[in-house]
Amino acid sequence: MEKNSGKLLIVIATVALAALLLWMAWIRKQYAFGGGGMMDRVHQTILSYLEYDGKGKLLEVGCGSGALAIRAAKTWPEAKVTGVDYWGSMYNYSKELCEKNARLEGVGSRCVFQRGDANKLEFPDETFDAVVSNYVYHNITGSDKHELLLESLRVLKKGGVFALHDSMKPRMYTDMKDFVQKLKDMGYQDVRLVSTSELIFGSEKRAVLMMLENSKMLIGRK
Repeated sequence: MEKNSGKLLIVIATVALAALLLWMAWIRKQYAFGGGGMMDRVHQTILSYLEYDGKGKLLEVGCGSGALAIRAAKTWPEAKVTGVDYWGSMYNYSKELCEKNARLEGVGSRCVFQRGDANKLEFPDETFDAVVSNYVYHNITGSDKHELLLESLRVLKKGGVFALHDSMKPRMYTDMKDFVQKLKDMGYQDVRLVSTSELIFGSEKRAVLMMLENSKMLIGRK
C-alpha cells in the first residue's frame, strides 16, 4: 500500500511539474515579439502615456534587450536614447545584443547602452528629458521601491517627463498613493498612477495568470 502511495505521489509531482513548465513556456510565448505580442502592447502603452516632445535625451532604466529603448528611438527620430541595465546572468541579454538590435532597426547611431545599477545611476542630476522603465524594479531584491523610483527621477531634468511601469504589488511598493502625494509635494506635476492590467492584459485576472498582477504606471512631469 505504501509503495503504491509513493508511486502515486511521484506521478502527481511529475504531472504538476510538466503543467508548470508548459505554463511558463506559454507565458514566454505571449511576451515574445512575433509570438503573443504582449510585450509589444506593453511598450506601445508606455510610450503612449509619455508626454514627450522627442527633443533631447531619453533614458530607459533596465533596458534588457533594448526593445523599448529602440522603439522610443524610432518613435522620436530626433531623440538620443540611453539604455542602462545590469544584465544579470539569469537573462540572455547584453550590451552587445542591445547594440546589435539597435543597428538592425536603423537607430544604432542614436542609441547608447551601458552597464549600470538602478540603485545608483551613474549620471548627474537632471541629465535626461524623459525617463522610462518597464517591469524592472520588482526584480531588484532588497531595495526600497520608492527609493528606486526617486533615483530614476533624480536624473530627470526639471520639466522632463516620466513613465515608470512595473508590477507594483503592495507588499513590495506599500502605499503608492502616499508616494504620488509625496512627489506632488516635491513639486512634480500631473503625477498619477495608471492601472495597466486591463489596458495590456484585458483584466486583472489575466495579469495574475501572466504573473504580473498589480501592473501600474507612474507618470508625470518633474
